Amino acid sequence: MDKRKQLQEILRRLKKFYGPRPRTALEFSNPWELLVATILSAQTTDRHVNRVTKELFKKYKRPEDYARAPLEQLQADISSINFYRNKARSIRACAQMLMERFGGQVPRSMEELTALPGVARKTANIVLFNAYGLNEGVAVDTHVRRLAQRLGLTESDDPQRIEQDLMAIAPRKEWGNLAHLLILLGRDICKAKGPKHAHCVLRDICPSRDI
Repeated sequence: MDKRKQLQEILRRLKKFYGPRPRTALEFSNPWELLVATILSAQTTDRHVNRVTKELFKKYKRPEDYARAPLEQLQADISSINFYRNKARSIRACAQMLMERFGGQVPRSMEELTALPGVARKTANIVLFNAYGLNEGVAVDTHVRRLAQRLGLTESDDPQRIEQDLMAIAPRKEWGNLAHLLILLGRDICKAKGPKHAHCVLRDICPSRDI
């Protein structure tokens, strides 16, 4: 089975298992909240981010609220998050740039999003797909990287190369779905340690089923 056909089968099975329209587990009500939550989610669980943003989003409503907030206070508000000092700086600087260059609106292009402080391609892909329904790439996090390798969809360990490999074999309309489906499988079953092969809907087509 070539990689394109394999990926079609992977998508078919995972959509049947998880549903046809997977979305991020991060909780948000607008694109700016999603951007903040995604920045916070680096090396932190979505569940923990959601606990923090539940109060954070009550206190800070708009980008200008973050832009004007004292850095020390913003850091205190997210202090239970990993790397909270750097993330607070990024979020504050991001809010300031949004106000200065984009009228306080989260942009809809990869180029503009990745120009914002603290926003790399993975974050931009998540925001574009989940907030705007745009497929500009595949968000490669630790789960996507691990599963893409185990499923034989890439031989690279570099997130940018992995993204290019996945984009080359997946229909553009499925780029966002693919990332979320692999993340769900990675969290539930194909864990870094002790993958649950017996419960995996991809077991018979997975080249790593015996690891």
